[in-house]
Amino acid sequence: MAVRLRLTRMGRKKKPYYRIIAVDSRAPRDGRYLENLGYYNPLPDPFELKINEERVLYWLGVGAIPSDTVNSLFRKEGILFKWDLVKRGLSGEELDKEMKRWEVIQLERRRKQEKKLEAKTDREESKEAPAEAAAEEVQEKAEETADAAPESGEAEDEKTVEKAS
Repeated sequence: MAVRLRLTRMGRKKKPYYRIIAVDSRAPRDGRYLENLGYYNPLPDPFELKINEERVLYWLGVGAIPSDTVNSLFRKEGILFKWDLVKRGLSGEELDKEMKRWEVIQLERRRKQEKKLEAKTDREESKEAPAEAAAEEVQEKAEETADAAPESGEAEDEKTVEKAS
């Protein structure tokens, strides 16, 4: 029996949440499953994810294959990294040390992404500021020419009146 680790949909219309389950690969999406391993709620920001790591590592050890989505969730939580370390045969202390190092690296990555996002928004705001100033200048010039146009129109009317007399 080929075992897959995949999501099963729960919840109601337009409000989904998913269970992470171990299931026979031939079973339907929402059908019978072997074991419930956790849940994933994509709606809140940030999303909610709870996984029973011990049981996931057991199923991976038995040969279960995670689906693409479950694989990416495991990667985000560091479970696949931990599984790789377990396969290499690291002891408990070394495993904990490597996992702490991985967590620090992930925090640094998030900070870098936030800085890039802030820099991008700052650049966009700085581009908008000169554009707004230029738009104001164009509008002021248009108002000045609009004010000058009626005066020149009156002067032309006076010239035509003088020519007529």
